[in-house]
Amino acid sequence: MSEPAQTPSGRRPSGLRFSPWNLLLLVPFLMLVVPWFNSIEPKLFGLPFFYWAQFAFVPVGVVCVAIVYVTTRTEPKLPATGTDDVDALDEGAQQ
Repeated sequence: MSEPAQTPSGRRPSGLRFSPWNLLLLVPFLMLVVPWFNSIEPKLFGLPFFYWAQFAFVPVGVVCVAIVYVTTRTEPKLPATGTDDVDALDEGAQQ
């Protein structure tokens, strides 16, 4: 079995990474705090606040996820080294 790929600094990459940007993913969960939204006024186009605030959180959540994705994505992975034969990677292949 081959050794896992290493980063240019010589360290092995970790599976879990923390970025402060990930905290932005907590913003969409604010819509789950129902007592904050449980009211009729102010109405918007005849919709009570409870409903239009939830609809407003949909694009807010999408923007939050998009920002986190763009800011935390990494460079493309290095191409795999070793065999180029896909059949050799099959567990049931006869060797």
